[in-house]
Amino acid sequence: MRTLCLALLSHLLIASAQASNGLTGQIIDSVHAQPGKNDPPNVVLILADDLGFSDIASYGSEINTPSLSALAELGVSFTNYHTAANCAPARAMLLTGVDAHLAGVPNIPEMLAPEQQQTAHYQGVLGRNVVTVATLLEDAGYHTYMAGKWHLGTDSGLLPSTRGFERTVALADSGADNWEQRPYIPIYKAAHWFADGEVYQLPEDFYSSRFLVDKTIEFIDSNAEDGRPFFAYLPFQAVHIPVQAPQKFIDPYMAVYDDGWTAIRQQRYQRAVALGVTPPGIDLVDMKTTGSWSALNEERQRYEAKRMAVYAGMVEAMDHHIGRLVRHLKAQGLFENTLFIFTSDNGAEASGPSDPDNFATRRMLSSLGYNSEYETLGLKGSYSSISPSFASAAVSPLADYKFYVGEGGMRVPMIVAGASLPRQGILSDAFSFVTDITPTILSLTGVNAPGKRFAGRPIEPIIGKNLVPLLRGDVDRIYSENDAVGYELAGNAALFQGDYKIVLNRRPLGDARWRLFNIKRDPGETHDLSRQLPERLQTMLSAYERYTADNKVLPIPPGYGHLEQLFLNTVRGGLREPLLITLITLLMLAPFYVYFRLRSR
Repeated sequence: MRTLCLALLSHLLIASAQASNGLTGQIIDSVHAQPGKNDPPNVVLILADDLGFSDIASYGSEINTPSLSALAELGVSFTNYHTAANCAPARAMLLTGVDAHLAGVPNIPEMLAPEQQQTAHYQGVLGRNVVTVATLLEDAGYHTYMAGKWHLGTDSGLLPSTRGFERTVALADSGADNWEQRPYIPIYKAAHWFADGEVYQLPEDFYSSRFLVDKTIEFIDSNAEDGRPFFAYLPFQAVHIPVQAPQKFIDPYMAVYDDGWTAIRQQRYQRAVALGVTPPGIDLVDMKTTGSWSALNEERQRYEAKRMAVYAGMVEAMDHHIGRLVRHLKAQGLFENTLFIFTSDNGAEASGPSDPDNFATRRMLSSLGYNSEYETLGLKGSYSSISPSFASAAVSPLADYKFYVGEGGMRVPMIVAGASLPRQGILSDAFSFVTDITPTILSLTGVNAPGKRFAGRPIEPIIGKNLVPLLRGDVDRIYSENDAVGYELAGNAALFQGDYKIVLNRRPLGDARWRLFNIKRDPGETHDLSRQLPERLQTMLSAYERYTADNKVLPIPPGYGHLEQLFLNTVRGGLREPLLITLITLLMLAPFYVYFRLRSR
């Protein structure tokens, strides 16, 4: 079987390389002409939510993730893979291979300014000018399934059931409760779940990670007899806020974080070096938003450690249910011919309050029906999160986190695995980007990318690169020294070229100044090279200007801040209680107080 799978992979790669633009739906017909021979592979695309770079064991974490570690042993783990700095743009690029701006999702809709929304491609929903990988695979004869968070449009014509997915159960919002059908922020009046395009009511025994894997298994089994391959997209809610997990997954971590965030950040870095994930000898510095663990009293340390224990429990629960899916595929004889891709939509979320017991926090949580009591933290009815301090451990040894374009916001784990892959247990430090996922899936399945038109309309071309030569070991890098990959989110900007990256972060974390780093040698972005290498900086700035023009990046309005815009959009969405609005504002801005205090010294 292993020899057959290797031969199949080689056949598919050659077919993909030789094919011209247009779909190859005939691939499925040829399979059925000779049952059991040259079967195209199944594909399972697993997306974690807000998972930091070092949050799984094979990347240096203390969190127990045996299912993902087993997958890492069956393929290639990418240690220099980058995604968007927040969720909806990442999902748009992941599923289409097109830059988020051209795909209609330059930012999450909850943070778009009204001035920007006057432009057609700044609506925060997936445009009709792009084609999803699910659509292409479905047209080629694949069954296509999705169970999880969508966040690319709520209206009936924007749901995944209209974008190539045959069976779906989808959360349309940016997040929701993991134990029941409840919104997690006041901008939503309900948690909007849909099944096959229809409004859906969650079951009473709902827990997100278990439920989403149950539905994925149900979808796969529903068509198991017809012999056609499947593509399953499994975007988890874990570990997006509210951070929640069953008690049995929290308990093993109750003493793990008692030494605080700085100790965990250092320990993860050391393990990552030992594993080969991170180069040795880099400078490991604390972020300016990281507080002092020793300055907390014993009660606060106990509470902060529990918050991180819940976070770890949620990661392990996700891994546990991924393991259930893997075991089911093995029991059904499908595992040997299934390829897995695991990654995260962006880096760790750091907007949890520094003091979860203050009046503003308690007032907001009670308005949504939540509590933050220590004894029940993570369980049904509770609301937990991690602050910027523990988020710095989640992204160790990187800097920054979600919403910002430092490596901690954009560099995340990515594993491509499968029993049929020619190289297994391999690490690759080659640069790769989220737009590479769709062309890689198409290559692995032998399905061609579309041309300039699809279904009678013009479409944006895929810009990502096929990673299969890296999987095979034919090349050491897929992007040349001159290839430039740009990115922009709410005025925060980055461009990658070779081993270098230019970065501009706006307030409240940055100062809107361009910096230059060699992220191969300095992934923590501790040594700004802009003065030593001024010519390289200018070359990359010119490339960034071309990126903004080619991808129709709009300037941000004067005075724009992404947190403030979220609050304004919340008000426009119907939240009218002035006191609650003020409290939410204070709650979201509080984590950055430490940064401003330190910078002013």
